[in-house]
Amino acid sequence: MRPSSRAVARRDMLKLAGGVATAGALMGSSGCGLLGGSERAQSSGNGQVEKPSIKVGALPTAELAPLHYAAQQGLFENEGLDVEIVTASDGATALNNAIGGDYDITFSSYVPIIAAQAKGVADLKIIADCASAVPNSCLIMSTPDSGVRSPTDLAGKRIAISGTGTISELMVKASMKANNVPYDQVKWSPLGFANTPKALEAGDVDAAMLVEPFLTLAARNAGAVPVLDCATGPLEDLPLVGYVSNAQFAQQNPKTIEAFQRAMGKAVSACQDRSKVEPLLPQFAKIDEQTASVITLLKMNNRPDATRLQRIPRLMLEFNYIDKNIDVASMIIAPPQS
Repeated sequence: MRPSSRAVARRDMLKLAGGVATAGALMGSSGCGLLGGSERAQSSGNGQVEKPSIKVGALPTAELAPLHYAAQQGLFENEGLDVEIVTASDGATALNNAIGGDYDITFSSYVPIIAAQAKGVADLKIIADCASAVPNSCLIMSTPDSGVRSPTDLAGKRIAISGTGTISELMVKASMKANNVPYDQVKWSPLGFANTPKALEAGDVDAAMLVEPFLTLAARNAGAVPVLDCATGPLEDLPLVGYVSNAQFAQQNPKTIEAFQRAMGKAVSACQDRSKVEPLLPQFAKIDEQTASVITLLKMNNRPDATRLQRIPRLMLEFNYIDKNIDVASMIIAPPQS
């Protein structure tokens, strides 16, 4: 872990009114395939998996560092897997490709996973957990001249979110409710995170829910400041994203699933050391080195915990995202004991 001075630098970054160089290319949607690297180990070719070559759907986001670390360091190869990491254009595409069988496993937010399961659109299995929220990682932000200074100022305002029916909208609603602020009159602006800093700067919205690296970029380029931390109180350590497959693939390829889980378990353990994560971010997440050094990383996980994950359908039911509860435990394929 980084020393406390990094947290101080992070807080200072959020207070900037501008003047810092613009970050490089942001979360590009191109760049399929494995990352290269001379340190990749040779595949053991153990022959113990049903499907040695698999496609894993991904997005160019920081929490996928362990996936790319596993690919670079040969952890998948050591398990007899040849993993092709396919960067999807958006989360919906990634999940739909897994439901349809084009991807064998995919990274996705838990909200669309649970929604698809509850609505009978798909039968999905949670293969591995990925990341959960930590303070300063999911913020509602505004600009100094927006008139939004505190949570109570959010009532009736124009708030940007990544999209309707998403985890970002759900977290904003839950956070506003926890602070006794009505959200029913909010004018939601689904913009996508990459477009939000400019919308804040232009005054097109009054506030925005942002995650890294966009909240750091909004602080740099638009002088944005925090209004409400959506990853504190009842939402602290909320599971956000994980890896899933359709049930048919999981049933037909149990050893392949276990091999993926073992490799990811080792990668997540290694990536608790931030120094292993930062060099990866400019490669696959298109985050420049300066931004990578100060952003708040989510809590990286591997083993799904049913009690923690049950918080997602409970919230979705409370805010009418789904009309029936889902037993998350029945969706989980527990990783093998290490």
